[in-house]
Amino acid sequence: MAISANTAPLLTSHKQVNKAPTIDDTIENYIGSTGVMQLFKAILLAFAWAFDAQQVFISVFTDAEPQWHCTGASPTCSPAAPPASPCALPAGAWAWDRAADTTVVSEWALKCAGPALVSLPASAFFAGCLAGGFLLTTLADSLLGRRKMLLTSLVSMSVAGVLTAFAPNVWAYAALRFVSGFGRSMVGTCTLVLSTELVGKRWRDSVSVAGFFFFTVGFLSLPALGYAFREDSWRNMYLWMSVPSLCYSFLLFFLAQESPRWLLVRGRKQDAMDTLQQIAALNGNSITSSFSMLHACTMNVDGGEDAGARGGAFATMREMWERPWALRRLAAIMTTSFGVGLVYYGMPLNVGSLGTNLYLSVTYNALAELPSSILSLAFIGKVNRRTTVMALTAAAGVFSLMCVAIPEGSAARMASELLSFFATITAFNLILIYSIELFPTSVRNSAVGLVRQALVLGGVAAPVLVALGRERSFWSFGVFGLCIGCLGLFAACLPETKGRSMSDTMEEEEDKQAAAAVAAAATTCTGGATDIATKDNSDAV
Repeated sequence: MAISANTAPLLTSHKQVNKAPTIDDTIENYIGSTGVMQLFKAILLAFAWAFDAQQVFISVFTDAEPQWHCTGASPTCSPAAPPASPCALPAGAWAWDRAADTTVVSEWALKCAGPALVSLPASAFFAGCLAGGFLLTTLADSLLGRRKMLLTSLVSMSVAGVLTAFAPNVWAYAALRFVSGFGRSMVGTCTLVLSTELVGKRWRDSVSVAGFFFFTVGFLSLPALGYAFREDSWRNMYLWMSVPSLCYSFLLFFLAQESPRWLLVRGRKQDAMDTLQQIAALNGNSITSSFSMLHACTMNVDGGEDAGARGGAFATMREMWERPWALRRLAAIMTTSFGVGLVYYGMPLNVGSLGTNLYLSVTYNALAELPSSILSLAFIGKVNRRTTVMALTAAAGVFSLMCVAIPEGSAARMASELLSFFATITAFNLILIYSIELFPTSVRNSAVGLVRQALVLGGVAAPVLVALGRERSFWSFGVFGLCIGCLGLFAACLPETKGRSMSDTMEEEEDKQAAAAVAAAATTCTGGATDIATKDNSDAV
């Protein structure tokens, strides 16, 4: 007897329902496997991290406290036994070892101005990063997209860097550093998100780690530039950094493409089709089939192509605010990130307190990023995110605290500082990858941007602690160690994301949570049933 549709078993009928394709499936179906040219463009985008690193750490050299010596013109300053500080000496009794314009401290006589003024330019830069992050981060998810936001950030950062070379005083210098930080705030975030969204699933981890590698390249270029210009004005360093960055921005304008994932999520199907055609051509393919699969996938945010316009620039923030699980994730990872950022930005600024050669110390710190990037690339697909972040922050805290107890100038202190910095760098890299996996495409750039701002907030506090730590190392190394060790424990509140596919909408992420909860409950029930059966068998025996 034939079975009608109305009398068909419910489970059989359910199996016949076709699940809508995901955006990942849709994109890879049309463009094929990631080709060499597609990978090249993603890596070219990742190179922006090199200029980002230069802007972050240039103050290690331009704002350094130079060496000084007694001139012998006054009996209060003997070249054989100089005092600890020249601040109480009369004019002419001492002089800088190099020309006054080699650093801003000597050019504008900041040596005796106090830690607040000395740390003002570096703190202003990180304050600009913080302000720009909060004001601009949602634009890459809503109105501008990843590509336009990246180009805008790069150009504004570069132009501000060029103008900084002509600053007439410390106040103008600090203001321009704030503007540079404001522009720079979205460079790393947009680069990381855009480069990973332009390649297939197989290459995402590798491309994300490529950004960390180029950050190391930019960091390593600083001691080389600093040594080359050690007898010249600090202004030369800004020009040699900012002009190439501006040229790179124009190169990206012609070569960079918008993320097809973002275009699909925003409902801009035609733009997404054009971008997919371009990427397919890079891979040596051509899309001859219809885009029916693209139309079938669930991608709209707030239901339409004008969703971004209707929701406004802060629509993505409201999406996270309205969901307690998203807020919990954001609060936990931002708290951990603050502790990591405090050490990550503070350690290089504090190398002058180690009592060793400044150029070698910065080079060692920059080189510590290289094995961290290699290890991240080798093990990112194998390690649990949550437990690894907790272990790394704990290790960084212990080694930083050891620097307080070890005498200044010793090799053991330098080794402890490097080990602490290495653990911090690795935690920094892992946190950024972790944050990409924790949040769906519709809010990913905003979430990652906020995580980076928590890292930068640590950078705002770091210069002040470094200035205080020149007199007593506990205020730098000790506070660094306590903060990163304790705040790293907040990672325990986050879910594990190793091996999970990325979600595209908040609803999809919630469906995955529900499915995981059902699977966990089923496993618990199965385990409980097994225990009961075992107990019954034991009783029977």
